[in-house]
Amino acid sequence: ASDMYKRQALKRIRSNEAKRLRNKYQHKTTRNAVRVLRATEDKAAAEALLPSVLAMLDKLAKNNIIHQNKAGNLKSKLTKHVAAM
Repeated sequence: ASDMYKRQALKRIRSNEAKRLRNKYQHKTTRNAVRVLRATEDKAAAEALLPSVLAMLDKLAKNNIIHQNKAGNLKSKLTKHVAAM
């Protein structure tokens, strides 16, 4: 029986690493998208970009990569930022 648990543990290590890399990639990509949105000077371009960035933040929160409240705070601030342009 111990062999089965060892195999399971090795598989768990592999899948955890794969998930960690995917989470890191998604988190970094979203942070870059937020940075691009904040740096955008053109209101029309920012409004076009906003929905996709908000969707990315929602996905991160849904998958527990970031906290729901953090996602909400970022969405609120970005929406205000675009509206005030």
